[in-house]
Amino acid sequence: MISSAEIHHAKLLIVDDLPSDLLLLKNVLGAEGYGSVDSTLDPVTVCELHRKNHYDLILLDLNMPGMSGFEVMEGLKVVKGSEESTDLPVMVVSAQPEHWHRALRAGAKDFVSKPFKVADVVLRVHDVLAGHLASKRLGQAARGR
Repeated sequence: MISSAEIHHAKLLIVDDLPSDLLLLKNVLGAEGYGSVDSTLDPVTVCELHRKNHYDLILLDLNMPGMSGFEVMEGLKVVKGSEESTDLPVMVVSAQPEHWHRALRAGAKDFVSKPFKVADVVLRVHDVLAGHLASKRLGQAARGR
């Protein structure tokens, strides 16, 4: 079983082109006890940030200038192929609810529509992280680490 402390020590990255949305999510998750929450307004930097920081969850907007959330998820699939990477969960947080099915088919683990209820986001982040960290632990045990 994954403890609440382990979940709150997970590394998160928030990607959104709207500073207000990014700040809201970062503040909410920080207030909930998540100690490692990074953020970026630039979707082009996501893959490099993940290579460097090995995030446990990425919260990703879909409609951003320069690179869509769908393109970011495609780029992350290449990063996922690296030995040190596990099945990185992506939670899409978007004002385009009509894209939920496409986002899940593209690899997102969850989809949250904007505007969202803070309590829903907190609960879903917790649940996705619990599943991811449990899977990561099983993978490490299977590899004998």
